[in-house]
Amino acid sequence: MPPQPAASKTLVTLQFLGMGLIWGSSFLFIKIALDGVSFGQVAWSRLVLGGLTLGLIVLVNRPRVNNGPVLPREGVVWLHFLVIAITGCVIPHLLFAWAEQYVSSSLASIYNAVTPIMTALLATLAFRVEKLARAQVAGVMLGIFGVVVIIGPWQYSSLTGDFWGQLACLGAAVSYGFTYGYTRRFLSGRPIAGSTFAFLNIGIGGGIMLLLTPVLAWSPVQLTLPIVLCLLALGALGTGVTYIWNINVLRAWGPTNASTVTYVTPVVGVILGVLVLTETFSWHEPTGALLVLMGILLTQKRLRLGGFGVRGREAAASV
Repeated sequence: MPPQPAASKTLVTLQFLGMGLIWGSSFLFIKIALDGVSFGQVAWSRLVLGGLTLGLIVLVNRPRVNNGPVLPREGVVWLHFLVIAITGCVIPHLLFAWAEQYVSSSLASIYNAVTPIMTALLATLAFRVEKLARAQVAGVMLGIFGVVVIIGPWQYSSLTGDFWGQLACLGAAVSYGFTYGYTRRFLSGRPIAGSTFAFLNIGIGGGIMLLLTPVLAWSPVQLTLPIVLCLLALGALGTGVTYIWNINVLRAWGPTNASTVTYVTPVVGVILGVLVLTETFSWHEPTGALLVLMGILLTQKRLRLGGFGVRGREAAASV
């Protein structure tokens, strides 16, 4: 990849940091919003506002690839986007919002970090777009063990809301993992502009939410300024503008380096949960999170199986 101008490099770095900050803060925003709206209304607002924001950006910029159409014309492409809108937007957003009724925002952000483990597993087993080396298999297994430690099954003599909330967070991570594998298998090679790609993904998800309005969003609300601001941040920023930043970083740094935002978001989520909401942890939750992080590093070939040195050659080759 040709070297970037200094200003461009600075802009991409700022976008990367913005991604980590906004996506890490989203779990705090969800928690605050749940004080005045239902979990369905949180997910509804997030996707509808995100879709409107991205739609406005596409309408103004009208991005094209090789002078092609702004929007794809093949029906099968729209069907693929329908799939990833359901599995990458509707399902995980509903699951995370429902889960945070029972678990802390900090813990939800930790479970979101499981996504790369689930992506590697599903990309290999379900879609066969990747092959895992021995060290990567070890990373997946270590990550799964870390999830078990986070859940702490020895604590549950009965099935509590906290337990099901954690399973919902894990289900959201699995859904994201499925989406990444599906996208790589069916959509990554198509000539679709980045902002258009984001709009179709989020916009179709928002359209589904509008159809589900009588079920998910048609109930009383108690809006305050903090709740309104959190919903706007979740939608327009976290599910709108930030998706375009993600594409810019992906194209500038490559998939491996861009995915390191996964290391930033749980840190931001945990710090905000502790400082703003005074959330606390048991010993097994940060321990399991550390195991998950080590599993991610192994899966992404950033650690050697026999040691913990960073494999700089492989990281540089991915840029």
